[in-house]
Amino acid sequence: MKAVRFDEYGDVDVLKVVDMPTPAPRPGQVLVQVKAAGINPGEAKIRAGMLHARWPATFPSGQGSDLAGVVAEAGPGVTGFTAGDEVIGYTDNRASQAEYVVVEEQNLTPKPAGVSWEVAGALFVAGATAYAAVRAVALTEGDTLVVSGAAGGVGALAVQLARRAGATVIGLASPANHEWLAGHGVIPVAYGDGVAGRIRQAAGKVDAFIDTFGAGYVELALELGVEPSRIDTIVRFDAVAGHGVKAEGSAAGASAGTLAELAGLIADGQLEVPIAAMFPLSQVQDAYRRLASGHIRGKIVLIV
Repeated sequence: MKAVRFDEYGDVDVLKVVDMPTPAPRPGQVLVQVKAAGINPGEAKIRAGMLHARWPATFPSGQGSDLAGVVAEAGPGVTGFTAGDEVIGYTDNRASQAEYVVVEEQNLTPKPAGVSWEVAGALFVAGATAYAAVRAVALTEGDTLVVSGAAGGVGALAVQLARRAGATVIGLASPANHEWLAGHGVIPVAYGDGVAGRIRQAAGKVDAFIDTFGAGYVELALELGVEPSRIDTIVRFDAVAGHGVKAEGSAAGASAGTLAELAGLIADGQLEVPIAAMFPLSQVQDAYRRLASGHIRGKIVLIV
């Protein structure tokens, strides 16, 4: 089978697609023929060595958590899936960007017929992160939430889930994404100089803040008077100790149950996962270059 590998930390140029033996499922595992696998900013940071202290790589390293595909073989003791089943799932072994991947049975859920392969394959990291972030800020009916990076992979899902929770949502994004946000019931606000004033103009009081971008947005949330316990950042891990905010992301939301719930909403037309671009597995370098270029609405997906 073909799989993405890198042998050292570096830029996208260290990524290569190599021939590997197809893995065999062990007890409790399922071999999945991958149809689509999303790519995520965290993977690029791991590959560059930026997260070595927190999540070191072991070389040669594979890449990828998100996946959707067809069950090729169920390992001993697996009762929930059989060959031919269409599934959505995830792996914690940095291995989904490949033609085949072994997945723990409990990390899979059936793919609804109404969910496309590219959306299914892009769902786990962004979906679990958005789900956990919205839960972390404890929204109730009538709250006002601000989301930075509101049209990105995580932000685009977080704003929709927050609206479903009954919150008024202000989405910080570039003007090119304002129409999309407004179409999903979100108040779009341009980021940059003077953003605090623009947020106050859009909503008198801000109750919660989800930061998907980093930079100074945790400090902005505090400036706006948001309690630290209702600020969640998926980027600024230093702010947890520094300001007492939360940093709940994909690990906090990781479960097949979360995937099943989100996939059900997508199938029912109640949640949209925007797909910014699709690349074949052989063009994995180009996919990550596109990700690094920024200003992406939604997700980039590898089609296997």
